[in-house]
Amino acid sequence: MIAVDTNLLVHSHRRDSSLHLEAKDCLVTLSENPTPWCICFHSLIEFYSVVTNPRIWNMPSTPIEAQDQIAAWQESPSLRVLTDSPEDLSRLLELANAAKVQGPMIHDARIANCCLSHGVKELWTVDRDFGRFKELNTRNPLV
Repeated sequence: MIAVDTNLLVHSHRRDSSLHLEAKDCLVTLSENPTPWCICFHSLIEFYSVVTNPRIWNMPSTPIEAQDQIAAWQESPSLRVLTDSPEDLSRLLELANAAKVQGPMIHDARIANCCLSHGVKELWTVDRDFGRFKELNTRNPLV
């Protein structure tokens, strides 16, 4: 199964992103394909936080626009939203220690851990920082 990282969600949603069209095409392809694909629940929360943040965007998305976008992705019958379990915490901390994670990088570690816990084959991301999680296969689908 392929997982989609927060940054691709943001690029596909934000028309003012330089990667908008490419990212949107990737998500349309995944969502229209019967093969299961996934988004970690945490990525959906991060997406909302980023696209509605006035410190990042001159004209941030409204909360309703962010919610509508999430609802649109959820309409894909092949989408699976992955969640953490209480048992994932110890593995997350091990993963963070091995990757020397500090500060906000813990959010990437949480996404990586969620993917690994659910047997995700590949995480699609434009963030090279995920390379620090050696167990997780990543790919930038926009190159």
